[in-house]
Amino acid sequence: MSGSSTLNVLTGGVATMIGSLPHRDAREAAEFSLATCPDLPCVPTVPRRSPAEGMIAQAVVGIRGISLGQYGSLLVDTSLVDPLATVRTDTNNDSFGGLRSFLARMSDHSGPIKWQFTGPVTVGQALMRLGVPAHLAFDVAVRTVRHHVRVVADTIGSALPDCPQVVVLDEPDLGDLYDESFPIAPDTAIDLMSGALAVVERDALVGLHSCADVPLAPLLAAGPQILSVPVSERITESAIELTRFVNGGGWVAWGVVPTDGPIGTTSERWWKKLASVWCSLTEAGCDPLKLRRQALVTPVCGLALHSHDSAAIIMRHVAEVGERVRTQALSAQFSVGA
Repeated sequence: MSGSSTLNVLTGGVATMIGSLPHRDAREAAEFSLATCPDLPCVPTVPRRSPAEGMIAQAVVGIRGISLGQYGSLLVDTSLVDPLATVRTDTNNDSFGGLRSFLARMSDHSGPIKWQFTGPVTVGQALMRLGVPAHLAFDVAVRTVRHHVRVVADTIGSALPDCPQVVVLDEPDLGDLYDESFPIAPDTAIDLMSGALAVVERDALVGLHSCADVPLAPLLAAGPQILSVPVSERITESAIELTRFVNGGGWVAWGVVPTDGPIGTTSERWWKKLASVWCSLTEAGCDPLKLRRQALVTPVCGLALHSHDSAAIIMRHVAEVGERVRTQALSAQFSVGA
């Protein structure tokens, strides 16, 4: 199924996750995903089950010269790291335990599903921190991410052929993109992200997620069909770019509930914050109906650092905000006679 076809099976206000969960049992994580976001269940990663499922550990598995140590540390022989070396993507590896359990649980599912993978800019910086020279790190990163994403997409497609895929690359390390100390130029970073998205954009709805405090322009320039970002007043600084994106058919996954502070007892605060941002965007020319009809709702980031109870509360708040988005989208649709 093509990416454009996948868009047609999404509904405004659908709640979904970012990816990581606090569970130590991958089967329980799959059940949690399906229970809390049934309209768009997300393939979970469970780093508490195994450090091999950490976002960097999972992303670098299969790179020649890199292995996982006993307690989750990454061991690197930089002399073996080569951008032309074969990348091995073994979904039977411990790094993909969450994926395997999810596929087993969803064997009779026929709706869309979402999954995430670490993006090439973040992987490149991780390789640099491991001692790989900059001139190699990003070449290795983009080739590795492209290979992993293609294999995972094919694995999911074979196991769940009736499930359209929403594939989101996660780039948390973009916060200093415009700083002189950043190891690559912004245009290079955009090209890396765009190249990774291109691997599956004909078969899936592709997106970019970043919880970094970065302008939206470089994310949008990479060409995602869906932009996944936290709800923040700073979004209005990119109102022109975001308005163009939404009015042109792009979707936004709004990170409505924070994952690094007080959760609160109700979702009212998070709904009001989203509504305020939408009001500013509408004033900038963004189509209010499209804002709602092309909106997904998520937590700001993954939930691996939370307790099971906190994760459940966060997802309940996300679902409540999503229901309000859905209600407004339907009301607006009827009011204009659509």
